[in-house]
Amino acid sequence: MTVAFWCVLIALILPYLCTSIAKVASGRFNLRHNHDPRAFQDTLEGLPRRAHAAQLNSFEILPAFIAAVLIADVVGNAEQVTQDVLAVLFITSRLLYIICYLADWAALRSLVWFVGVGLVVSFFVASA
Repeated sequence: MTVAFWCVLIALILPYLCTSIAKVASGRFNLRHNHDPRAFQDTLEGLPRRAHAAQLNSFEILPAFIAAVLIADVVGNAEQVTQDVLAVLFITSRLLYIICYLADWAALRSLVWFVGVGLVVSFFVASA
């Protein structure tokens, strides 16, 4: 399995990391809330709410990243090392994005988001 494929797995895990942070940081999540977790998440404020928002954004970017990795692999025009580096950079950008979201650094978060989207586009450019 390639590094890029392992990065897909990591990208799949990141939203669940964010929701775990949201629940734990709220200090009030319990199994009773598990019956309707979305209603619970709608009541969050501050850091837990930002962690929930980071979760949602992490789910939103997943299809594009997965498609980019798979298409680059199928087309085969990009060297594997290029695909692997782009994937690791994407995961790094997502981790930085989550940190920026949690820290409430909105401007830097937006910049990091653009970098991540640019990395997804880079898969297609490298494969052309």
